[in-house]
Amino acid sequence: MALLLRVYINPKLIRKVKLTKIPESVEQLKDELREKLELEEDQRCLLVDAMKKKGKDIELISEKMDLTFSLRRKEIVQLEPMVLEIQERWPALFLEEQICEEFCRITTKDLIGNFRAALDKYAPRLLKLYRARKGAFSQDMDNLLEKLDEQTSNIEMHRRRTSLEGLPIFVRENSRKLFLTCLVTDPEDERTKGVKMGILTVLSDDAPTSLPTVVNIAIVLEEAIVLTDLPDLPTAFAYLFGLLYALNMEFPKEHKYTFEAIQHIFMELSTSCSQRVRSLKTKLLL
Repeated sequence: MALLLRVYINPKLIRKVKLTKIPESVEQLKDELREKLELEEDQRCLLVDAMKKKGKDIELISEKMDLTFSLRRKEIVQLEPMVLEIQERWPALFLEEQICEEFCRITTKDLIGNFRAALDKYAPRLLKLYRARKGAFSQDMDNLLEKLDEQTSNIEMHRRRTSLEGLPIFVRENSRKLFLTCLVTDPEDERTKGVKMGILTVLSDDAPTSLPTVVNIAIVLEEAIVLTDLPDLPTAFAYLFGLLYALNMEFPKEHKYTFEAIQHIFMELSTSCSQRVRSLKTKLLL
């Protein structure tokens, strides 16, 4: 006869433990609970050790991440630790492969595949909307579209990037607080100061202003760079969205509609949405 127990580790952390048979004594119960709970913690410690190695065994890391998913989700959801605390206890969670895996564990969706397919589908429609209604927005939309029109190579890549950069503007949010830029010569601590969540593009300071060279693209959470050397802004946006799910973080109030649009329209993860996002979806489907 199986026995399912709820173990109160502390006021914020409750663990479910399944025993295959009823213990014969309280002491035996304690021993079995200790063994069950320590097993997952042992796996977590092995994960941390695996991440310290120069040549990382990605297959081993993935296996241990699968085994410790329950422990990790309970910690993150119930304790609500800071991002730096999660990095310390679960460093593998910030690997690109594991962001995708964790997103799939939570939602059963392919993070990068679904995001790119949706972006390819909606980018032309978004750009058409931006151009049709650019007079209704701030100068930021004009500047964004003018910059796109100046491009002479990698046009499709620039169109995808612009469609995302214009999304906050279209839903009446501040794009500059989400899509951040700095020069490679700027002091490192100044780049992320006061940034709760964003994508940071680091530019070379020896190139023309109209065509700056991108040195690096990184993700910032709680004033810390958590992922760097990303190939392009759309990929960075997808990983940022995946991290919000992996870390159980709420959408920031100042970009609520931007992320809701990605969640509801791009990733099809919610059945309900705000009137503002519903209106955008209707326009995209016309």
